[in-house]
Amino acid sequence: MSASLAPRIPARHLLTADQLSRLRRRVTWKGLALVAHAWVVILGSVALVAWQPLAFPLAVMLIGSRQLGLAILMHDAAHGALLRDPVWNLRVAQWFCAWPILADTESYRRYHLRHHAHTQQAEDPDLVLSAPFPITRASYRRKFWRDITGQTGFQQRRAQILNALGDPSWKWPRRIGHLRVKLGPQIAANAVLFAGFAAAGVWWAYPLLWVLPLLTWFMVITRIRNIAEHAVVPDDADPLRNTRTTRVGWIERVFVAPYFVNYHLEHHLLFYLPCHALPAVHRILMAGPHAARMEVRDGYRAVMRMACAKPDAGDARGALVSNARRRRTGTDRVAEDQAGAGF
Repeated sequence: MSASLAPRIPARHLLTADQLSRLRRRVTWKGLALVAHAWVVILGSVALVAWQPLAFPLAVMLIGSRQLGLAILMHDAAHGALLRDPVWNLRVAQWFCAWPILADTESYRRYHLRHHAHTQQAEDPDLVLSAPFPITRASYRRKFWRDITGQTGFQQRRAQILNALGDPSWKWPRRIGHLRVKLGPQIAANAVLFAGFAAAGVWWAYPLLWVLPLLTWFMVITRIRNIAEHAVVPDDADPLRNTRTTRVGWIERVFVAPYFVNYHLEHHLLFYLPCHALPAVHRILMAGPHAARMEVRDGYRAVMRMACAKPDAGDARGALVSNARRRRTGTDRVAEDQAGAGF
């Protein structure tokens, strides 16, 4: 076995055969219900603003959290765990989860499985997200400002489009063809979304209640999620301590951590389980012999305090971490799938 592969604990040491058989079952109606729930919240938030414009800030946060929810459900599909049928698992994930948020399930799957194979090891493609921590509070304040004002989202999407256009030395017909291959389905899904809003008489909802949340609140909570999952973990070589689960209340579930994404340690231990099974896995493990070693924290505020514990005297500008932007600028070796996954 390569020394860079992340250590693993056999499933039989975590769950009984009966528990594993029950929890790993793909339940199609549950996967569809989660996707439907995300879109009901999104469309309900649009209707709320159409009725009461003062609800706009609340709607941006609700929609941004459900956009992250769609990314989480795309992630489930990338593990083959959203729907029972593999063909529909991919179709639903692409059209209703990935493409509307400018992501791609297949590209994401190809690079994300490397993250599971090499978690917190040198070959982990997501190591750049956790390696810089802890940082200073001043550093995080700068990041938060860039995220909430849309600067981070704009730069990432701009880099994604420029990457999709290919080499600047190519002639424009070739560049447009390359864009069509790389981002054509995402553009089509967003065109359908805009047409739907326009047909409903709320065309303004697309820029203000789809694009704006995607560039702002989605970026804020995506960063928080990334930090909570692997930053400042106790032991990069221990599968119970190189990934973190964060216990959350209902407010955090609504605005920050949709669809059980906070149970990240359980996901890494048993990454083929559907997301709706993770709370049950957490309860079983916390009642078992591994509970004392598991990296579990109460609330994102506690995790962020740990992640921002570096003294202000050590404040410095951080490294570029966006996959699309790193590939565009040549900052680091970034595979095409990693840059094109969109999440």
